[in-house]
Amino acid sequence: MKQSQIAYISFDTVPSPKGASTHIQAFIKALSKAFENVDLITVSPHQNINYRHLFPHVKQIELPAIGNNLINRVLSFRNQLFQQLQNKKYKIIHIRSIFEGFPIAINKEKYCDYLIFEVNGLPSIELKYRYPNVVEDRELCYKLEQQENICLEKADLIITPSYTTKEFLINKNIKPEKIKVIPNGVDLDIFQYYNSSNIEEKNDFNLLYFGTFSPWQGVNLAIDAVALANKDINTKLTIIGQGKPDQIETLNRKINKYQMKDQVKINPPVSQSELVKIIHLHDAIIAPLTPNDRNLIQGCCPLKILESMATGIPIIASDLPVVRELGNHEEHFLLFKPNSTKSIKDQILRLNFEPELKQKLVKNAREKIENYYPWEIAGKELIKVYQNILV
Repeated sequence: MKQSQIAYISFDTVPSPKGASTHIQAFIKALSKAFENVDLITVSPHQNINYRHLFPHVKQIELPAIGNNLINRVLSFRNQLFQQLQNKKYKIIHIRSIFEGFPIAINKEKYCDYLIFEVNGLPSIELKYRYPNVVEDRELCYKLEQQENICLEKADLIITPSYTTKEFLINKNIKPEKIKVIPNGVDLDIFQYYNSSNIEEKNDFNLLYFGTFSPWQGVNLAIDAVALANKDINTKLTIIGQGKPDQIETLNRKINKYQMKDQVKINPPVSQSELVKIIHLHDAIIAPLTPNDRNLIQGCCPLKILESMATGIPIIASDLPVVRELGNHEEHFLLFKPNSTKSIKDQILRLNFEPELKQKLVKNAREKIENYYPWEIAGKELIKVYQNILV
């Protein structure tokens, strides 16, 4: 078999319930249709190296990341990665973080002709939300930022899904022409549209949150808002997602504090097809992103909002620039003041008592997704980038 010209390397497990996995698979599918023999190198879910064909023309190499903390897991992965890259040189290597990317960036000429750095988030911003003690380790924070800067400098092209992130990178002295924005997308075959023709007011309201339980997601705020909304209408909240035991414990304490065991349920992640079935059983989806440096300064492209917009179920979300990139208040979704439970409650009541508004929102949201955000559009933009390099 002819050696691959392209390697897409990510310190992530693929497939997995996370949005990163969805994004990676969409990009890899696009590349596999346009180019032959793409190598996908990711983290093994086990303690051994595994080889398989994830898609036609895509050889996936899963490398162990063994250790009792993040640093040890990164070093373990990097050691395996070095061995895989021995005596190989790709035309293009595509990285998603410094964890896999830094050793490639500092030896770029050895491993590839062209380096693409896909910036969805940087550890210097994000890591403290997962590991709060990181903030106190100034040496580690300095090393993270230095490795980020080297990767950004060595990359021939930077891809990011958000214009907010592009502005953040420009403020880090990255030239604008070096940055290409390719927003996230939606698989319209999975996230199908369903909208009930029933526009009558109801006496109860079923709200859904799905995603991780990271602090910047604001799941706790959704619980506070449901407690407040319950004073006006019977409001229930279903939470579907992945979190660490202490995060789940924190949420359960809040639920117990409000005595809402019957109104709030926490469930584990499900497949995308199963998630869509659950979405269609609810009256609205909430995305209570918090106004912190991760969401406001670094930026993101909230995949859950895009996927929700496709389903025929209305969304209420935090009024942040990264959300406004995707649509307009009262046209595609309802926005609330960040961190305000009263503002969330007000939007819940609007959806409950203004059924015509709901019909307008879901129709406009689906049209927006169909016109601008299928994964096929993101894939075509990615292929153009690669074709310009490979000619």
